[in-house]
Amino acid sequence: MFGESHNLATEFPEYKEQIHHLKMNDRHFARLFDDYHELDGQLHRIEQEIEVHADEFVEGLKLRRLHLKDELYGILQQNT
Repeated sequence: MFGESHNLATEFPEYKEQIHHLKMNDRHFARLFDDYHELDGQLHRIEQEIEVHADEFVEGLKLRRLHLKDELYGILQQNT
């Protein structure tokens, strides 16, 4: 949604504790999480018109965020 945060705890509230555990204990997950969080923040700033970029660039960022979210979700599912 426009201007809405897509942080993982909001996206996957049922995995909140597991997200924290993996951030602390799995370097690969932590790196992906940090990349996702940074990308989500950048997209939020763009949506709030704090930053301005070409539409194609923004769509590429959204696609990258989606791929990261899918990968993170897969890790969460494997570790339940």
